[in-house]
Amino acid sequence: MAIDLPDTRSESNEVLEALRLRAVHARQRGYPVVDIAAILGVREETVSRWCSKYEQGGEDALPGERTGRPVGAGRRLDAEQKRLLQQLIDTKTPPALAIPSALWTRAAVQELIKQQTGQRLPIRTVGEYLGRWGYTPQKPVRQAYRQDPQAVAAWLETTYPQIEKRAAEQGGAIHWGDERGVRSTCQHSRGYARPSQTPELPVSGSRFSVNMIATITNQGKVRWLI
Repeated sequence: MAIDLPDTRSESNEVLEALRLRAVHARQRGYPVVDIAAILGVREETVSRWCSKYEQGGEDALPGERTGRPVGAGRRLDAEQKRLLQQLIDTKTPPALAIPSALWTRAAVQELIKQQTGQRLPIRTVGEYLGRWGYTPQKPVRQAYRQDPQAVAAWLETTYPQIEKRAAEQGGAIHWGDERGVRSTCQHSRGYARPSQTPELPVSGSRFSVNMIATITNQGKVRWLI
């Protein structure tokens, strides 16, 4: 069974340098380019390029760095555009720039880029830029809810069986109830901001809320009131 050679692009610079020298040495010994490429696991064009460079300037002429696009090549925003965009995200809110979003989401930044540069970048590319610039998605308000496992176990083992027995004796139904409220100041979405700098969400001074109480039985019957 033939052995699959690893992709040389994943090798270190030291390994690549050794491959170049071996390729040139083998070519000087008269080995065909196709055989050298097959043995070293590189393209024939690569071997030919190495040998041509050696013939032109000796060992010093051999490429000392990896081929391929340099870091940052192909990015559609230049340094000045990046600086401006980050400044606007840091100092302005989307509504202040006529962007219909309460927080700096990827869609809002996408609209900002189009507004400032005329380019409409894919939403995934926008997320990559935000991550590269050091922004992370954060919640404006963060709350943690905890429960007591021991109290829950005691209720399930002692309290609830008593309720179930009483309902059976009286021919009643057990309702599981909860209340839900929605406030004009409520905010559950995320917005991009610098680490440790929680985004602020401007809200109206007029506050209002809507509450609903609802119950559901073990048989799935629902009762609710707003």
